[in-house]
Amino acid sequence: MFKEDVYDAVVCLNGDIPDIDVFESYASLPLIATDGAAAQLLDIGVGADFIVGDLDSVPISILDAVRGTTEIIPDPDQDSTDFEKALRFASTQLWGRLLIVGVHGKEMEHTLNNWSVLMRNAQMMTLSAYERGRVAIPVFNSFMFESTPDELLSLIPQPSARITTSGFVWPLTDEMLTLGVREGARNRSVEGPVSVELHEGSLLFFCDARLPLSPVLEA
Repeated sequence: MFKEDVYDAVVCLNGDIPDIDVFESYASLPLIATDGAAAQLLDIGVGADFIVGDLDSVPISILDAVRGTTEIIPDPDQDSTDFEKALRFASTQLWGRLLIVGVHGKEMEHTLNNWSVLMRNAQMMTLSAYERGRVAIPVFNSFMFESTPDELLSLIPQPSARITTSGFVWPLTDEMLTLGVREGARNRSVEGPVSVELHEGSLLFFCDARLPLSPVLEA
């Protein structure tokens, strides 16, 4: 699980996007923007390789400005979000290992819906979400992770997970985490590798980013 250490492409959503240096670290990778994110990217001097969506959230002037350098992929499907459309396009290109930025939307329900799409599609693709030097990785199986000493690590159930951990400052032994009841936020590693045995359920694992590489979770 997650044995590769590079991404196939970057997907930018119309939320809080990172600074230009993050995009520059992935300049060699395809950049897919949802239509609403295209203007934000241009504002910081970044051009997407692809713009995907129903094109209702991007001014015509932006589309005109990028024609010739950006491929525009219209997808009028009103039963899926632009995030889902971007993932669907990535899958047609056989890009299955993706870094997602801009997940934190401008409205709370937007953010929560993005997390739902992330978890649902991570069962078929390898997805990581980046924000402010941290990444969130959907987890459905037990794993080991080579952490740095005292690294901030969080285990957020989706919506519940029964786990046993080692290598953490505050370990858990066959304990249940459930959203709205008990979460595993802001734990820390002791040193070296940590392990999470996932007895049942699923979770989001948060750790420091390893730009431009992806954190390696090993089965």
